[in-house]
Amino acid sequence: MPASRPHRVAVLVLEGAKPLDVGIPAQVFTTRASMPYEVRVCAAAPGLVTGGDGLSYYAADGLDALAWADIVFVPGYRFPGRDDPPRAVVDALIAAHERGARLAAISTGAFALAATGLLDGKRATTHWHYARALAAKHPLVRVDENVLFVDEGSVLTSAGAASGIDLCLHILRGDLGVAASNHAARRLVAAPYRSGGQAQYVPRSVPEPLGERFAATREWALHRLGETLTLELLARHAAVSPRTFSRRFVEDTGYTPMEWVMRARIDLARELLERSERHIEQIAADVGLGTGANLRLHFHRVLGTTPSEYRRTFTRGE
Repeated sequence: MPASRPHRVAVLVLEGAKPLDVGIPAQVFTTRASMPYEVRVCAAAPGLVTGGDGLSYYAADGLDALAWADIVFVPGYRFPGRDDPPRAVVDALIAAHERGARLAAISTGAFALAATGLLDGKRATTHWHYARALAAKHPLVRVDENVLFVDEGSVLTSAGAASGIDLCLHILRGDLGVAASNHAARRLVAAPYRSGGQAQYVPRSVPEPLGERFAATREWALHRLGETLTLELLARHAAVSPRTFSRRFVEDTGYTPMEWVMRARIDLARELLERSERHIEQIAADVGLGTGANLRLHFHRVLGTTPSEYRRTFTRGE
């Protein structure tokens, strides 16, 4: 993509579109000096679109915006299991994908992506309430109802509305780096990083009283990544046994406590690589990984690249 122009984002509003789902990508990628994105809200045809929850939307653009966009967001909409989107919408999504655009669904927007056939054979998610309906309607899609979002490269899906924020921040992180995504998260007053593998908050038969306590422990750990962090220390902060902490932590995040700590350290290392000129050895010490060799090992395992190459990627053209 040419560096001389911003990333082009189209938000495709379908009949019954859910307000929060529409607003998330529109706000996260809103055009501003610090964000190299241009956003257009579009529909099957320009004009007024009846949304869900008593709201309607005015779409200035029609499906021609999908031929313009680099990223197309499909917000969730009401009654997704009844009918597929209009054929013209499906064809425009397929054409955008063939041209190289990424397609990203929020919540029940996954049904519209599934109607294109582009999710066949791929993992995908949607709001937990509709997961079985999506699997029944599109049996070739490998529906995973226990994650916040799924990135299959050119097609991405997310669970309920709040996980749309996680998906948008994930896309930002890939496009612009950790510092930009953290800046956007602070602006949104959102968690800077929740992994796609984190479990959705589905109803439980027994209330989970420890959720907030574990969130506080994660926040506590994020401020001490340069220090020694053990399972026992984390469990002591959460005031539970290490065994209970480990089991509940996996249920909440999809990672073991020490896997989560490692990924948090790698994310901090990414931000330091982007925003500072510190030597690799100093960054390794700052994030609690000890040596440059240890940082390189885990950095490559998590991200598939080296710290030096990562730094070059986010400093080219500056």
